[in-house]
Amino acid sequence: MKKTIRSPGSATIVNAIATGYGSAFGIDLDINCIAKTKNNSITCLNDVGADTFLMEICAKKVFSYYNIDENDFGIDLKTKSNLPMASGLSSSSASSNAIVSVVSKIISEEFNLKALNDMEIINLAIDASIEANVTITGSFDDATASYFGGVVVSNNKTREFIIREKMDEYSILVYMPNFYSKSVDSNPSRMKILAPLVDVAFDFAKKKDYFKALTLNGLLYCSTLNFDSKIAIDALESGALASGLSGTGSSFIAVCNKDKIDDIKEAWSEYNGRVIETKVDNVGCKVI
Repeated sequence: MKKTIRSPGSATIVNAIATGYGSAFGIDLDINCIAKTKNNSITCLNDVGADTFLMEICAKKVFSYYNIDENDFGIDLKTKSNLPMASGLSSSSASSNAIVSVVSKIISEEFNLKALNDMEIINLAIDASIEANVTITGSFDDATASYFGGVVVSNNKTREFIIREKMDEYSILVYMPNFYSKSVDSNPSRMKILAPLVDVAFDFAKKKDYFKALTLNGLLYCSTLNFDSKIAIDALESGALASGLSGTGSSFIAVCNKDKIDDIKEAWSEYNGRVIETKVDNVGCKVI
């Protein structure tokens, strides 16, 4: 049996590290996980040369859930991605969603068992990400924006939605500097100093004023994570509807209408790195 799951990344509206409350939306950059059954054992490979520890934990959690012994049944997992890693665009959430989803679908069909529902997949994927030490908060907002697409506003501490809805399909520009920034390498206590101000950004998100929330959140986290807020301000000056740091960096995003793409690209051309053009994703995880 062979199956492939496509899982998109997401971009930050409000980073949940400071307060436990967050917001994110799906973007059309993704990870595809191709899974094939085999006689026994779990094997993992990705196209970016990254450690496969998270992949292995995700697969083993699904095997354990179904009480399947990998000595009796095996699976070969490979991922292909155009989603930048360790950049604040939820690559870990996208990867764990894809792997848990595809492994659960194969096992449930192979053994005629009940398939995991959406929230069971998401919670197993989050648990795997926490165990693999690739997330600080569990990133419920990132994980669900990746899985369902659209925009989510959530309580990450209780893994509950406040808002989940489609988002207008704006153009999204991603500025990627020539370095990476893992979430777990950042300093949570330093970010929590700004919690009262991040609460203001979250209030905007709860009122569905996502652009104000995204921009304010980005400026706040730039100040505590030592990123250059001028990158976001340049995008705003060039016509972006919102711009800010995504996650704990290193990427910045700009939400814009199509007629402003070239202006923002020109403004960002003075910075070392590259600019990726994409759009909002409202589809989420799917079999392809």
